[in-house]
Amino acid sequence: MQLYYFYRHNSENTIFISAEEQAEHHLEFLWVDSLRQDLVNHNEMWQKNIYEHTGVVLNEFHMRDLLNIEHPCAFDSVEEYDLLVFRKLITPDDQIYENEASESHESVFGLATTPISFILTPHILISLREQGNKAVESYIQRIQMIMEKPIAEQNKPRKLPSTPADLSLRLLNSMIDGYLNLRTPLTRRVEYWQQQLLQGNRRFKQWHQLFHEDMAFQQIENLCEEQIETLQEFRDELVDNYHHVVGEHKHKTQDILLVRLNDLMSHVERVQKHTLRLRNAVQSAIDLHFSAIANQTNENMRILAIITAVFAPLTLLTGIYGMNFEFIPGLKSPVGFWIMLGVMLLSTVLLLYYFYQQHLVGRGERSVIDLLAQQNKQRNINLLWFLDYEPIKQTLKEVEKMTKLK
Repeated sequence: MQLYYFYRHNSENTIFISAEEQAEHHLEFLWVDSLRQDLVNHNEMWQKNIYEHTGVVLNEFHMRDLLNIEHPCAFDSVEEYDLLVFRKLITPDDQIYENEASESHESVFGLATTPISFILTPHILISLREQGNKAVESYIQRIQMIMEKPIAEQNKPRKLPSTPADLSLRLLNSMIDGYLNLRTPLTRRVEYWQQQLLQGNRRFKQWHQLFHEDMAFQQIENLCEEQIETLQEFRDELVDNYHHVVGEHKHKTQDILLVRLNDLMSHVERVQKHTLRLRNAVQSAIDLHFSAIANQTNENMRILAIITAVFAPLTLLTGIYGMNFEFIPGLKSPVGFWIMLGVMLLSTVLLLYYFYQQHLVGRGERSVIDLLAQQNKQRNINLLWFLDYEPIKQTLKEVEKMTKLK
């Protein structure tokens, strides 16, 4: 358990941080940063220490919520304090380990999340987190570096928070920014699945793993939705009961807190929309994969149909001349065999030429430009070519007019 006192300098009217109490300056608020292991292992001692330093008595039901490692994102407000439970996605930068055999972090399809809880009063902020939370520990290291500076220079590089709500929003913002860093590896993972689905040299068999990763993206969407709903409840409480959250003497920081809260919600929405786009990209790759399989199947059936059509006349001819009749034309002719081979060869060539004209062999399908071109010439054999002769066209038009008049 670590204590950080945020004081306002009497003469310079700036915020500075101290690890010890200072009676000569006005105390803005106290931040009590505690680890969840202390609560689990020494429950009564932890509550006693919290009461000695802050005077806050926690509700029995809220204590159960704090002890529940699988508690979802939630916000609750009572007369003495506000409780904010926020689930954090465990990123590769975190070093959160499960020390207790009876507890395990919530893990769905390979994604693990852990809760971080905030107890807010106008002058007290109690944070309860897991050891190894990189976002919070990085912020604590920054605060410790600021504490090493003189009091007059602590508030120069960046203004320090003046309320517990402001500090809690900054901590949440540092955690959400860690989510934004996951966009690049997630995008690369989606590109990998796109390449695996759209390659044509071997059969795709990793459907089980792809299903789990798709459900992992859905889990991120659900987590972001819970976080947005919780932050929305916190925002409603901040708007409706502003003095209950920050105190009676605060009058000018509501807009700043709302801006920070709205910015935090927009970051979560960006992560949610990016995850949704990645899921749509994977689904599009799956659709293209099945379309390619269907197209390949159609191509195979087309080839088989052409082969069948080419060999059908040959089979017919050999069937006819294989009948057991005594008298068949050309049966005893010395050139009958060669004539029959010539007929079969000619029929094969004619069929192949017909399929070629119909774009079934050799050329493949017509391009879109070729199909949409209005001046596209008819390449098929026109048996009624003589009707295109101009005098005959004029005669046909006159006959048509006379028919209409009658």
